[in-house]
Amino acid sequence: MDYRHLKNRKSMHARIVQELGIEIVSGKFAPGERLPPEPTLCEAYGVSRPVLREATRVLVAKGLVVSKPRVGSVVRPREEWHMLDPDVLFWTISVTPEGEFFRSLLTVRRIIEPAAAALAATEATEEDVVRIRRCYERMESAQTPSDLLEPDLEFHRAVMAATHNDMLAFIGNMMSLALMESIKLTSRHPDTHALSLPRHRAILTAIEHRDPLGARQASLVQLEHAKADAETILVIGQPGRP
Repeated sequence: MDYRHLKNRKSMHARIVQELGIEIVSGKFAPGERLPPEPTLCEAYGVSRPVLREATRVLVAKGLVVSKPRVGSVVRPREEWHMLDPDVLFWTISVTPEGEFFRSLLTVRRIIEPAAAALAATEATEEDVVRIRRCYERMESAQTPSDLLEPDLEFHRAVMAATHNDMLAFIGNMMSLALMESIKLTSRHPDTHALSLPRHRAILTAIEHRDPLGARQASLVQLEHAKADAETILVIGQPGRP
């Protein structure tokens, strides 16, 4: 699925949630600003107050707004948004320039993934290692960049799961959508398959050898190379560039 192209939602409730959510994450409604009053929104969408309030409750649950008596719905500070909520992440990806989103995600990945790889090297069971190896083998057999996407994503999720830390495994799953967009970007490099395989092989080998320092370093190298690949693609994609 291309998360940069929004799809129409069937129900009016879902449409209200999506449109208001996008307007919030895009900055149309700034933190601390009130959303339009209920009567205005009800008229704009042609819905009853119960329908609008149900949509508002969803935005509250996602950390985007807070409802205050006699005040209405107020946009919460950005740091309080549930950024790993699939919808919030979906909306953020759709309104954020590709390079900006990639660099923000890479910062998070550099903090989490090397440490997770190191922990996996000490905590992984033989079943975990087999799962990671099979993901790598599927990457090897991929014939096209699109074929490479799913096993590449699963490789990183398998490493997170191999830490046997429930929080890290959860973060790995919640980051899947964002990571998929990152892999899609780097997969546009003409040599993506040849470049990607040895980097992931190094992570796998370090985990197989129970080498946490090696796993950490291999993960860092993989991320640094992904950054370089992405920057090359982003530069080529700029107007006026060949």
